[in-house]
Amino acid sequence: MKKVLLFIALFVVPIVAYLFFASGVNSFVKLPTVTENVPELPSNWTSVSEDAIQLHNKITILGFVGNDFYEVEGNLTNLAHKIYDRNKDFVDFQVVYIAPKGMEAEIEKFKNKLGQNLDLYRFYFVMAEPNEITNYYNQLKLVGKLDDKFRTTNVFIVDKELNLRGRKGKNKKGEEEYKEGYNTISAADLHNEMSDDVKVILAEYRLALKKNNKIENVTE
Repeated sequence: MKKVLLFIALFVVPIVAYLFFASGVNSFVKLPTVTENVPELPSNWTSVSEDAIQLHNKITILGFVGNDFYEVEGNLTNLAHKIYDRNKDFVDFQVVYIAPKGMEAEIEKFKNKLGQNLDLYRFYFVMAEPNEITNYYNQLKLVGKLDDKFRTTNVFIVDKELNLRGRKGKNKKGEEEYKEGYNTISAADLHNEMSDDVKVILAEYRLALKKNNKIENVTE
């Protein structure tokens, strides 16, 4: 019993307190699931960096860049500075953008430019045919749709178990809330709501990791 109380005092209470005080918007201790069983990225989709990119066992910020890269370059820069840079040191965190084949040169220019100020070692671009992108996106079962350039300004949080997470239920005001993605055009959306929600999901996994480590130490 003493070990349980010690575990709660050392690990659970600090994390709950952190979420309570750090989050000015999110009222959820655990970020709700919007879509269960998001499909894994097809094995024949290749990344610009030639890395094998998968979503399973990663906390992923997933985006769809479309075929007019220069129109969305500012959106990606916003995300890189406000979300990616603050969380890139979490070992299982990654940003994955899906882009139509043929955009490789524009993407390389963007990465070289952004890479002068940020380490992009967990910021990936995966290439696919436009019809494949549309088919994959439709499997996410979202309200919002891709536009005619195979893009959306929203990005999405996908957890390690391939569930798309967001806001679903009552907020602090008791009002029903639904948020499936985060608008990269809006600095406020990224800085406030998305930043809060990423903190919550990372805290979930930190707590689970510490709990598992504690159990292993007790059983040894």
